[in-house]
Amino acid sequence: MKFMRNEEGFTGLEAAIVLIAFVVVAAVFSYVMLGAGFFTSQKSQEVVHTSVDTASASLEVRGDVIGRDNTTNQKIDVIEFAVAQTAGGTPVDLNSTVLTYATDEGVWILDQVYKTDDLAPGKWMLKESLNGDGDTLVEKGELAIIQADIGGDGTATFPAELEANENFNLEIQPADGAALGLKRTAPPQIDKVNLLY
Repeated sequence: MKFMRNEEGFTGLEAAIVLIAFVVVAAVFSYVMLGAGFFTSQKSQEVVHTSVDTASASLEVRGDVIGRDNTTNQKIDVIEFAVAQTAGGTPVDLNSTVLTYATDEGVWILDQVYKTDDLAPGKWMLKESLNGDGDTLVEKGELAIIQADIGGDGTATFPAELEANENFNLEIQPADGAALGLKRTAPPQIDKVNLLY
C-alpha cells in the first residue's frame, strides 16, 4: 500500500496564521535589536561627553618653574610655578586639588595651607592669583601662582630638599580632569633663585 501526501486540508487561513507568526517574530526581534542599538549609542554618547568634560577641566603650566634656596644651604627648598586653565576648559578648584611630590628618596602628598606664615616643609599654597576675583577657582584669564615648600624638616618624614642635578616630579591632580605633571631637574649650581629645566 502506497501512502500519498495529501495537502487538501492546508487552507488559506492556516497560511495566513503562519505568515502572521513570522511577521510577529520578526517585529519583536527588530524591536529588541533597535532598542539595544539605541541604548548602546546613548551610552557611547555619555562616555564621549564625560571624557570631554574630564579632559577639559585641567591645568597647564604658564612660564618657568622656579626653585628657591631660602635657607642658603645650597639646596632648593621652595618650588614656584604658575598655572592657568587650558583652552576651552572648565574652572579648576584649587581647594580640591592634590599635589604629589616625588624624588628618588620617596613620594609625598603635600598639604595645602592658606596663609604665607603657615608655609612649611611638606605644604603648598596659592601664593597669588593674577587677574583673579578672590576665590580659589582658576578660571578663564586667571593665572594662579603656586608655591610648594619641599625643604627638609630635619626628620625622616620629609627629607626632600633638592640638591644639584637632582630630578623630581610634582603632580597637580584636580578633583576633575587630567593630572598635570612637572618633571624637572635642579641646576648644577644652586643659587638663591634657580630656573628648573
